[in-house]
Amino acid sequence: MNFNPVTASTSRKKVEKVKITVFEFDAHSIREEVMDSVSDCFKFRETKTIKWINVDGVRREEVEKICEHFHIHYLLMEDIMSEGQRAKMDEIGESVFCLLPMMYFMAESSTVDQEQVSLVLAKNVVISFQDDPDRDVFNPIRERLRTGGTKIRNSGADYLLYALLDIIVDNYFMVMDSLGERIEVLEEIIPRQPNNRTLARINFLRKEMLVFKRGITPVREVMNGLMKSENDLLQETTVKYFKDVYDHIVQAVDLSESYRELVMNLQELYHAQMNQKLNEVMKVLAVVTTLLAPLTVITGIYGMNFDVMPELRSPYGYFIVLAVMLFIFVSMLMIFRKRGWF
Repeated sequence: MNFNPVTASTSRKKVEKVKITVFEFDAHSIREEVMDSVSDCFKFRETKTIKWINVDGVRREEVEKICEHFHIHYLLMEDIMSEGQRAKMDEIGESVFCLLPMMYFMAESSTVDQEQVSLVLAKNVVISFQDDPDRDVFNPIRERLRTGGTKIRNSGADYLLYALLDIIVDNYFMVMDSLGERIEVLEEIIPRQPNNRTLARINFLRKEMLVFKRGITPVREVMNGLMKSENDLLQETTVKYFKDVYDHIVQAVDLSESYRELVMNLQELYHAQMNQKLNEVMKVLAVVTTLLAPLTVITGIYGMNFDVMPELRSPYGYFIVLAVMLFIFVSMLMIFRKRGWF
């Protein structure tokens, strides 16, 4: 696993050109177009079919034109243009507005990246605004729209809003799966390599889990607001689907909290391994010190400068003392070994 201490990004990607894709559909037909300019999508406001206008790349000029033409309130336009906002849901004028993060896991750097997504529900239309034109999680929705007979093709714009919210929330679980894999890898590494690099990886993963949890937790309020809304744009039959997404986001938040606790447990495991390693070192040092203690006493006694020490004049004194010291050392070593002290 690569380790690169890069924090999760919430900055808006600068784009030179905005890409606008329009899906216009009903139960019997579908039309998919990529617009060359913002004004090309204005014609869809008056049609009675369901439209999904996806704006890839957020620039003030284009956002202002779209909001003005589709009667999206100025305050909502400011929310779309603002960066790094907390997930929220608003009902202003003739629109229902949802803002939430789209999460990604960057395998190369093991970081959690997030992109701000704004969804506006108006009469017969859903307009989505994304920061990054090069990625999103909406491809399954596009495939379902291209397939005839699906529920999304037979339903209204509010169901399309539900489908977009649902796929965003479902992707949170994909990100958590990747984070869970990193946790499992660390669980295997810590007993074998309890070093400073491993601790840095634990702290890095803990920070990414915190970023992820902070990002998705407010989404509960978004779904709760949709469930309680009495807006005419939201049909009563669709509310149960918002309840399903609410259950999913509650589960995701709970799971992210569990993962965060697992990472904290990894820190405790690391410190336990370090303490065990330190105890092993201290045990060895204590045994060595204990083994050398009587030998030090003996050499200390015969190192005293007294004139009357008969053993000093014995021709075998040196060898006798060495034999005694060796006997004491081996005896103590056998006793320690028998008692399982090392």
